[in-house]
Amino acid sequence: MKLDLNFIRSQFTEFSEPALKGWAFFENAGGSYPCQQVVDRLTNFYTKNKVQPHYPYPASALAGELMDGSYKRMADYLNADETEIHFGPSTTQNVYVLAHAMRPMWNEGDEIIVSCQDHEANAGAWRRLAHRGIKVIEWHVNPETGMLSADDLDRLFSDKTKMVAYPHCSNIIGYINPVKEITRKAHEHGALSVVDGVGMAPHGFPDIKDLGTDIYLFSTYKTFGPHLGVMYVNKDLIGKMENQSHFFKEGITRSMLVPAGPDHAQIAAASGILDYFDAVYEHHFKSEATPARRNKALNKLFQEHEKELLEHLLNFLRSRDDVRIVGPEQAENRAPIVSIIPKNKSIEEVYAVLTKHKLMTGMGNFYAVRPLLDMNIPANPGVLRISFIHYTSMEEIDQLIEGLKEAL
Repeated sequence: MKLDLNFIRSQFTEFSEPALKGWAFFENAGGSYPCQQVVDRLTNFYTKNKVQPHYPYPASALAGELMDGSYKRMADYLNADETEIHFGPSTTQNVYVLAHAMRPMWNEGDEIIVSCQDHEANAGAWRRLAHRGIKVIEWHVNPETGMLSADDLDRLFSDKTKMVAYPHCSNIIGYINPVKEITRKAHEHGALSVVDGVGMAPHGFPDIKDLGTDIYLFSTYKTFGPHLGVMYVNKDLIGKMENQSHFFKEGITRSMLVPAGPDHAQIAAASGILDYFDAVYEHHFKSEATPARRNKALNKLFQEHEKELLEHLLNFLRSRDDVRIVGPEQAENRAPIVSIIPKNKSIEEVYAVLTKHKLMTGMGNFYAVRPLLDMNIPANPGVLRISFIHYTSMEEIDQLIEGLKEAL
């Protein structure tokens, strides 16, 4: 089964927007286009149901149903229980709240392992616990490849280790870390596995039960939806955390990790992501399937398309002696997040030429300062990042390659 790209792109109004005509979008790791289903749900909520939810009058009752539906449908796709799904304002904010909620679980002198491959969203708040009696152990990346070593991790564990925090996929390096293996190692040492899935989720939602991790986080604005952060928190774990909401919310798991309260409209609109996934599944597959099985089939469909594009781009980059690929040079176990450093020109010069070619790319450190420090790459100007997802076409990759030929 091959991805029907015409159908996929028909679900995103951006591809028919006159102001974007001719432009190729390669900064998807910073935020994807929203699918039309999300736009429609958000518009409808604001025009028909923008009231306090869960009262008995019709507009309010429907608002509550729409929000509840997003929790249930997101859980079904992730193969989790709906009580384990939490919507917050962003992944950065969600980790900040988690750090405060989890600190009382641990004693003075307990240890947490935090990787140096992370976006700062899954690093900064954990590291601040060093000021509150927790010892932070750094899991550094290989200075040449930017990859994390499982052997290095083994040497970091102690009988005081309580947590390992790391990314499913770095937003600069692009390598997909073996979450199941790392989780197994963490659990063998009595530690929790906390995964930043922000870089990986745009390329396929996880199967939480299969991964076995304790906490998984990602951002819906990078997965075709509104600006929210999603947290999966194992239901056996949340009861051990300190309530971060109002005192009378104690025990109401949906509220305990969202102290400011939920954004009603955006939570309701998040269900549009699953509308989109359902539409893609039904267009490509004829058999009935549970949401979790649909997710598995879609992941294969999306990732096979992305890998074909990624191999084409990496083949071109490997053929050049005037550019450095940051991270692994092969497509295997790699997401289509490709960071490069020009050897003969400045990043700013190359970026300017790419923009003239109507290429929307990224430039900077992308809040992933720590892996750059480990790799001795200056955070300013950082790297030039090229990131794409399943709605990207081979023609756009060719447009990118032509732009790079001139720019480099």
